[in-house]
Amino acid sequence: MKKTLLFSALLLLGGSLVFAQQKNVKALVGGTLIDGYGSHPIRNSVIIIEGEKIAKVGQVGQIEIPKDAEIISTEGMSLLPGLWDMHVHLMINGHSDYTHWDKTYPKLFGSVIMPSSAKQLLMAGVTSARDLGAPLEESIAVRDAINKGTLDGPTLYVSGPFIQKKPYPGTEQFRWGVEGAEDARNKVRKLAKAGVDCIKLIDHDQMTMEEVSAVVDEAHKLKLKVVGHAHRPEEIRRGLKLGVDCFEHTGLSSSPDYPNDILNQIKERTAQMNLGPLYWTPTIEGLYNYTYNRDNREKLDDPSWQVGLPDSIIADIRQSIEHPDRLAYFQLTPLRQPTLAKKFQQLKEAGVVLLIGTDSGIPMKFHSQSTWNELDVWVNHLGVDPMYAIRAATYWPALFHGVADQVGTITEGKYADIIAVRGDVLRYISLLQDVDMVIKHGKRYK
Repeated sequence: MKKTLLFSALLLLGGSLVFAQQKNVKALVGGTLIDGYGSHPIRNSVIIIEGEKIAKVGQVGQIEIPKDAEIISTEGMSLLPGLWDMHVHLMINGHSDYTHWDKTYPKLFGSVIMPSSAKQLLMAGVTSARDLGAPLEESIAVRDAINKGTLDGPTLYVSGPFIQKKPYPGTEQFRWGVEGAEDARNKVRKLAKAGVDCIKLIDHDQMTMEEVSAVVDEAHKLKLKVVGHAHRPEEIRRGLKLGVDCFEHTGLSSSPDYPNDILNQIKERTAQMNLGPLYWTPTIEGLYNYTYNRDNREKLDDPSWQVGLPDSIIADIRQSIEHPDRLAYFQLTPLRQPTLAKKFQQLKEAGVVLLIGTDSGIPMKFHSQSTWNELDVWVNHLGVDPMYAIRAATYWPALFHGVADQVGTITEGKYADIIAVRGDVLRYISLLQDVDMVIKHGKRYK
């Protein structure tokens, strides 16, 4: 009798598990799908999600919808892969005084500020992000907590501390200096052992060539890609010579363009198909939109950047940006802004693969707004084709990080990282400022 009861109980439990699994099936029905590959959108699309992954992709009338699926109408909406932001700083959030921030808040980076930044990114439709420069322990902890599901945020790819010649005073927690080639190798090994996803290299024009070579060589030996600043000409020259994998920022201050020798080096590198693409994250918007934001400040009052932050930090950020016209960080920007379009075009014409990244977190630049603003500037001010821009925020970042078999496009077998906006995003890219639906790994967050 006991065995019969036990068997019956197991049958009931098994039935409930099957039922639970069936109820975990979602069907997104009716929208226009931009799958990330760059071809024509799929009208009247159907996406079947089972658990964390995409089971089927097709059109109404071609795909059978499971009877117990949760049907989510996407009529009138554009669907696309979850966005990537390839240059964020979770440990900061728009405050204008770095010295004050770095002195006041390090104890709250891991427990309050970075989790807040991560949630803001996710709610903005960013389902994957690369965090470039933060304390090591906090970077790993926040990334892993998101992966475990105990924090809400995008899937993170973290560098931990910057590697540079000498840390700026008071920044030693997240900037590591190097003294000689062996020390450079040791710093990279320490980061690799802790589990970082890439190495962030800056100010490498101030290092010896042996030190820069040691950083890049050791990282590559440990299967880690190197992300390098492109603020100054010699940083680019050295990075290209030694094999930096991705360059950050347009750089070169108010110079109107890139020197010919650098452009020739870039073209020489992009011509080497056997090495794969040369990636570049130009981070345009923070500089491009400064004068507009300075003179039209409503964006600074948007409550979206306050999510997850205590009132005291919100008040501190507000006070720091009360006078945008006085910020030392941006005084040269009006001279830099007119040079951005030409530098961007030079990079594009030289054959680099441009990636969407924002420097999110710098003064007046909030995680809840940065990514869509970058896409908007590319499309509406720099004349970039919307599909090119979307792929720069979906397909190409996934390929760079070696996870294109898991994310980056809406494809059967990949994780269901999907966002949706009401309207035609290929005609109105600014619709991304208000993402209607965010699904990450099959879970609907918005």
